Amino acid sequence: MTSTPDADQRLLDARDLALAALHEITPAATVGPAAGYVVEEDGAVSLRFENRLPGYPGWYWTVTVARVEGEEPTVLEAELLPGDGALLAPEWVPWAERLAEYRAHQAELAAQAQADDGEAGADAGEDDPDDDQDDLDDEDEGELDQDGIDEDDLDEDEAEDLLHAGDLDGVDIDELDVSATEDDEDDAEEPDDAGAGSGDSGAPDSDASA
Repeated sequence: MTSTPDADQRLLDARDLALAALHEITPAATVGPAAGYVVEEDGAVSLRFENRLPGYPGWYWTVTVARVEGEEPTVLEAELLPGDGALLAPEWVPWAERLAEYRAHQAELAAQAQADDGEAGADAGEDDPDDDQDDLDDEDEGELDQDGIDEDDLDEDEAEDLLHAGDLDGVDIDELDVSATEDDEDDAEEPDDAGAGSGDSGAPDSDASA
């Protein structure tokens, strides 16, 4: 195992250098006070500063500085890095995998919709006893005449009166039958005047001959 080297005091004191590097990539208002440091395995030191940039809670501005023996400290990298418990973005997933998951989900929804349609069709094909009873009730109601009278509720005399009462194309059936009967009786009782006259004229007059 390799141990972490002791921090170089010159690097710890290079905070002004680190702030100057941060101000080149972000406004000074987004950088807060110093928040510690981390000694890297190669001896470099990462100086951390609080972040005041909205939308990044738990993140820190981090500037990594190092120095070669005999030289002044220099900046290796400046960036915004998450701290422990920081709010992180979801793990990146390649587009091909996301597309495959989307298509699989769409196929699952289509299959479920088809199954639901099949169940609905099967339920519609079953006979409902209540529907049959409703059909019978509709047939009974259809037997009522135009005036809303059920002929089954009438006795024989009332049914006969009902059948002979009313008009047919605007003509009273009972009145038509009575008129036809009276005309037939008048024709039967009318004397044959023409035949009687001809008979009288053809007979000889005995008084005249005498």
